[in-house]
Amino acid sequence: MTRLRGFLRDNGLTLVFGAGFLLSLAGQAVAGHADLDNQLVAEGLAPLGFGGYLLSSDFAVDVTENWQSEYLQFFLYIFGTVWLLQRGSPESKQLHEAGPESDEEQKAGRHATPGSPRWASAGGLRQSWYARSLGTLMCVLFLLSWLTQSVTGVAAHNEQHLRELQAPISWAQYVGSADFWSRTLQNWQSELLAVGSMAIFSVYLRQRGSPESKPVGSPHGATGVEG
Repeated sequence: MTRLRGFLRDNGLTLVFGAGFLLSLAGQAVAGHADLDNQLVAEGLAPLGFGGYLLSSDFAVDVTENWQSEYLQFFLYIFGTVWLLQRGSPESKQLHEAGPESDEEQKAGRHATPGSPRWASAGGLRQSWYARSLGTLMCVLFLLSWLTQSVTGVAAHNEQHLRELQAPISWAQYVGSADFWSRTLQNWQSELLAVGSMAIFSVYLRQRGSPESKPVGSPHGATGVEG
């Protein structure tokens, strides 16, 4: 029991957000299925079973279009904060630290400590890749989810066209269509707005005890200071 409590404490952030993700995904599936069935009935077609909806392109495109915008946000944020600064924000590095920093500052190569990850002290390509592995993973996940969104999106688009007795279109035509970019850009703009808002609001506002906020008494101009 003590070990379980320790595990829950040490991984609480991941577990709570993971559970929230699964619950919201389940809720989206239920609501999305009801919405699609309402559309099908209105068009004089037979409703789709819940299992069929989970395997449908309609469900897949709704899920993946949100995923790709989230991973784009983290990819841009992780790489952008290497060079871009915001005076007074805990989301920014200190103003003199722009750039990838030295091996000594990053505890890499010969400056690695006994507790450092093994690849942090490795030389050559292994260290170079590991030093950029988080941003690289976010980029790959963004590209994969974007590709999945485009593939499932054209399938859902063509299903709608067939129900309306219109000719289907190709993947390339869909990627260049207003429907695809309307779905994509409405997600991108919301993510960019959220990150930009967080960066500037955290200069002047505080949340006691949160690492995303400066300590309550820190000056507005204090940069790269976490609570």
